[in-house]
Amino acid sequence: MNDPLVEPAPADAPFSYPEVGATRLGPLPRGYHHLFHTARIGRGRPAFEAAGTAVTTWAMHRRTGAGIRARSPRALPGTAVEVSVGAGPLRLAVPCRVVWAVYEENRTGFAYGTLPGHAERGEESFVVDLHEDGTVWFTVMAFSRPARWYARLAGPLVPVLQRAYAARLGRVLARMAA
Repeated sequence: MNDPLVEPAPADAPFSYPEVGATRLGPLPRGYHHLFHTARIGRGRPAFEAAGTAVTTWAMHRRTGAGIRARSPRALPGTAVEVSVGAGPLRLAVPCRVVWAVYEENRTGFAYGTLPGHAERGEESFVVDLHEDGTVWFTVMAFSRPARWYARLAGPLVPVLQRAYAARLGRVLARMAA
């Protein structure tokens, strides 16, 4: 949102892509870059509960250094979220809104979608699952394509950075769940 040509999107702005909810219902839509990253992050209900809380209260994102400004202390459908990276004049802040959230006995997580002014168009989900064997898994699933000139200019570097960030989220969450 630091792009002077883009006004920040209001919290009730429409999503910037038509396939809202596809990270929950699948399949991921064609015409986008797809990301699927899964990592084993622990074992047992305490690890699951700690990880689920870290994901849905924005703590996981904050621990990676991302800035989060959310209108709710936890992920709930409709919650406006601003995610930022960098500092000072190099800070890039992008608007999102929570599309769906799940708080089940063995599954916790949410997805947010992009709003006008975001560098990309698409959706990203962050889900923690407790499997029957007691293992706890974290999954990041996303679809995106460039929406701003600088995202198009970055070209093939964007998916590489997205994969690296998803892997970092998994490592951070494993430490938080331990």
